[in-house]
Amino acid sequence: MNRRLILKLVVAAFASLPLALPAAAAEKVTVFAAASLKNALDAANAAWSKDSGNEATVSYAASSALAKQIEAAAPADLFISADLAWMDYVAEKKLIKDGTRVNLLGNRIVLVAPKDKASTVEIKEGFDLSGLVGDGKLAMGAVDSVPAGKYGKAALEKLGVWSSVEGKVAGAESVRAALALVSRGEAPYGIVYQTDAAADPGVAVVGTFPEDSHPPIIYPVAILSESKSAAAAAYLDFLKSDKAAPFFTEQGFTILK
Repeated sequence: MNRRLILKLVVAAFASLPLALPAAAAEKVTVFAAASLKNALDAANAAWSKDSGNEATVSYAASSALAKQIEAAAPADLFISADLAWMDYVAEKKLIKDGTRVNLLGNRIVLVAPKDKASTVEIKEGFDLSGLVGDGKLAMGAVDSVPAGKYGKAALEKLGVWSSVEGKVAGAESVRAALALVSRGEAPYGIVYQTDAAADPGVAVVGTFPEDSHPPIIYPVAILSESKSAAAAAYLDFLKSDKAAPFFTEQGFTILK
């Protein structure tokens, strides 16, 4: 066999091999989200990553802390707040992209107790919360900054019992931190979102606050103005989709979008 024929055979053999195309690099989305979203959002993100091949990384904390980090130029692509006020805060500073903000979820606040010491409490005007708490502490998110704490204080004021328990409040850095105080038995009662209570087997809901006792609990989401992620818009579309909805409703959120 001459050398020219050998060369032709080698070229033909290589030409028949499938071309190995480089895999597309996964896009990453960094999300700043209210601590109360953790269980639902972790599950939603796992589904999104599986379907899209992209990755969502979430930093969970109180909405107040996250808004301040965004103001300080912390790198993030989306912000999901547990109330309208902190989303308004970043919007007023021109830190979200126009046309991307949407009210995504709703929630309720409840009174919880350690599961092994739980008895039903009728939450109504003038109920004796101070007597229930006794010498212990009422665990809440910090009432001047953490959304769950602000909602809780508003409800207690409307029901006429805030002044009797104000001195017994243990203000936590986030609603999950307040939940942990009750779950560990360090506080006999706490005010948290119903979704947080559902996520912790160590507590039981002993009462639900009337919806008209506090402002509506709304979770807005928006893409941040400094986002460079090509997948941010697709991720937001996923959060608003029917496919994502069950991850939130299973944890007790209501869908608003």
